[in-house]
Amino acid sequence: MDVIEEVVGSARAGRAFARRIRESGPWGMRFPAFTGVGFHAVLQGSGWLISAAEKPVALRSGDIVLAGHGAEHGLSHTPGVLSDLPVSAMGSRQHDPRPAAIEMLCSAYRLDGGQVHLFLRQLPAVIRVSPDYGRHPELRSLIDLLDIDVTQSRLGIGVTRSALVDLLLVHVLRLWQEEQGSAAWPAIDAAVAAALREIHQSPQTPWTVQQLSVMAGMSRTAFTRRFTSAVGKPPMAYLIGWRMVRGAQLLRETEAPLSAIARQIGYSSEYAFAVAFRREFGVSPGRFRRRAQAPGDKLG
Repeated sequence: MDVIEEVVGSARAGRAFARRIRESGPWGMRFPAFTGVGFHAVLQGSGWLISAAEKPVALRSGDIVLAGHGAEHGLSHTPGVLSDLPVSAMGSRQHDPRPAAIEMLCSAYRLDGGQVHLFLRQLPAVIRVSPDYGRHPELRSLIDLLDIDVTQSRLGIGVTRSALVDLLLVHVLRLWQEEQGSAAWPAIDAAVAAALREIHQSPQTPWTVQQLSVMAGMSRTAFTRRFTSAVGKPPMAYLIGWRMVRGAQLLRETEAPLSAIARQIGYSSEYAFAVAFRREFGVSPGRFRRRAQAPGDKLG
């Protein structure tokens, strides 16, 4: 199972947002917790990453901060306490002609429903990576392209924004994996991993707990207990959630009719799919698709 491919694929169930931030003088901001994955790229200047559980981490030009599962965090000109920072003002800002102490590119996939991928939830709350842009010039190019996409209003922004955020997320996760080695993704029980692989690869299959437990070589009760402990929800609840993630991806990325999408993710009718989708995301599949196809927004 390609973890990074799955992580990015599940994030596409949300919508990509991005904005540029310039700060001068004493500055600080707190980003409340949200459902999704986000990152900050320091374009120039320096500052500090502030989190609730860890000591402040120094940031310099070129550093990237990843909030893998939307944990609350802050950025500031000086080390401090997270709760002391003001909540970041969302939306676009007027251009400030003064020299900036720091310039950052902030982006996120915010999920309207569902949950962040299992592997992202296992990451530390916030991560700093310091890329070697000599070894990874493509990462610098992607940051520059996203910066242009954010600062210049052009046609097709809904397509370019998502594509660039996808690629940046892939590269940042690769860097983290290179730095951490086997510790990047905490190990999952082999029996649970086998069940997850089948669910992810064939969500349209009418799986039962009995079938999955046999595949795992365990009793139904033992399998359910172990799966729930590792993943955070029972097997059937996870299966439904994954089907909804795949359905949201197909709604966002294809023009396939709802009946076809329903069949691809294991529902016998468009109605059954719509009921399950509304329960998970709070909106009908049709409304979700229309909203997903609207022009891209800035972060916030």
